[in-house]
Amino acid sequence: MPRCGVQLMPPRQWLNPRVLGEPRGGGSATHSLQYFYTGVTPGINFPEFTAVGMMDGGQFMYYNSNERKAVPKTDWIKKIDGDDAEYWKRETQILQGTQERFKVGVQTIMKHFNQTKGIHTVQYMYGCELDDDKTRRGYEQNGYDGEDFLSLDLKTGTWIATVPQAFITKQKWESGIVSMLKVAYLENECIKWLQKYVDYGRSVLERKDRPEVSLFQKDSGSPVVCHATGFFPKAVMISWQKNGEDLNEDDGTSQEEEAFCTLVPEELKNNNYTCVVQHSSLEKELVLKVSERRVLPVGGSLGVIVGAVVAVLLLVLIACVGVVICKKKFGK
Repeated sequence: MPRCGVQLMPPRQWLNPRVLGEPRGGGSATHSLQYFYTGVTPGINFPEFTAVGMMDGGQFMYYNSNERKAVPKTDWIKKIDGDDAEYWKRETQILQGTQERFKVGVQTIMKHFNQTKGIHTVQYMYGCELDDDKTRRGYEQNGYDGEDFLSLDLKTGTWIATVPQAFITKQKWESGIVSMLKVAYLENECIKWLQKYVDYGRSVLERKDRPEVSLFQKDSGSPVVCHATGFFPKAVMISWQKNGEDLNEDDGTSQEEEAFCTLVPEELKNNNYTCVVQHSSLEKELVLKVSERRVLPVGGSLGVIVGAVVAVLLLVLIACVGVVICKKKFGK
């Protein structure tokens, strides 16, 4: 059966991001600003608190509790120093305060779960998106030990508790001004910062890099892999066509570095398959015929072979996730 997937990137593996403001349409956001905070119990070889800032899926800042300093992770964000000399100092102070709140937060949630020891994590993701037509979206999600805990419904200003232990926090935040402040930030302040960062990084953030696509098979008995990499922006559609017709099944949303679809050899009997890749850098979609696939010779490129094997193995864990959209229809 045809399968598709992506190369997973931390920190998105801990939560299934979904926008809880206005519903998404068929298009993807033009620009996105996201922050990921992670707090862990002490006693392991990992910072007790980390913060990562992402613009359009690329990291631009980082902070951890060991260094206790916010630092730039890309050249374009350094331009802000000329307009705001106190920017990094201010970000550092804010994150130092957040670090302390996370330390308390981990202990508080452990009590909600009647836990007194062990390694536990609190994770927090929030951000906003802005489309070409000025449509705005915002979201916030909180996770505990890798599972959903609380999510903000931006339209109502209320919180969705996914486990009973989250109701205490839900009631506390809804009874005060927490919800109002978070909604105001996501709908306004977050968008202002997003636009500011776009101005600083426009040459990088709005570039268009064509995907490099290959269609290959390790040997005649191995799955056929359609693999795309090197594209930017990181939203791409890769799918199969069977005898000229799209295959429809699962859709998903994410932003990743690589995308692939695979076919087992049995699927090729008496059918003509093509791999179709769509990306904003392309004037028209790329169409590769499976019949023209490359079968790797014995002793061929080790990197490609390893990549193919990894891609197939990932399918055990992933099924059509990502802005990568796999379209499949079986039995027709």
